[in-house]
Amino acid sequence: MNDKPICLIIGAGDYIGAAIARRFARGGFHVVMGRRRGEEFAPLVAEIEAAGGSAQGFTWDARKEETAVEMFTMVEKEIGPIEICIFNVGGNVRFPILETTERVFRKVWEMCAYGAFLTGREAAKYMVPRGKGSIFFTGATASVKGSSGFAAFASGKFALRGLAQSLARELGPKNIHVAHLIIDAGVDTEFVRDRQRQAGIDPDSLPADTLMNPDSIAETYWNLHHQTRDGWTHELDIRPFAEPW
Repeated sequence: MNDKPICLIIGAGDYIGAAIARRFARGGFHVVMGRRRGEEFAPLVAEIEAAGGSAQGFTWDARKEETAVEMFTMVEKEIGPIEICIFNVGGNVRFPILETTERVFRKVWEMCAYGAFLTGREAAKYMVPRGKGSIFFTGATASVKGSSGFAAFASGKFALRGLAQSLARELGPKNIHVAHLIIDAGVDTEFVRDRQRQAGIDPDSLPADTLMNPDSIAETYWNLHHQTRDGWTHELDIRPFAEPW
């Protein structure tokens, strides 16, 4: 068992998830990360350990109930009690409605909503008896605004927001801090930069801080977890100064 508090990140990708992992590791947490290809965690784990932190990464398909049950049990029994659980799975795809297949719609819903349900339920299973913990869900602009071409993504993110609200109302009185974070901006990732180039925008020509730095997002998660319960935030939106909204 680990003697540090445990931060579990489901959907710990190369940008937001990785930044959150670095921030919590730097703050004294042992970080446990899950993604569909767990072998891709090796460089990040090495980086965190080189900086004096500790982390582990696992192959973890958030859309599989058996995986959620088995992996939460493993973390709790073999690594340590989870203090904060962050669901950061994406699903951002863009298809015109006539090109949105049943498979695409279902897969995005599984990633955004169903996986979040499994994660939230399993985290609550262990946190409620202890009477403490945090469960945070990463949302997007699509959580509150359905845009053209994003029927699948917006549907999944709207569902995620509803799930988070219900869990916050049910688990808050049990001393579990549930929050939904709306990332209302383009994040400085290669994925976003490619989309801008496809739209005829040179991302390098944008004013400084137009794209959101993943480290800034990670700092928000850190501060949110350390709020006192007489002033919990249950939903917040994050955007750069130049983002229209």
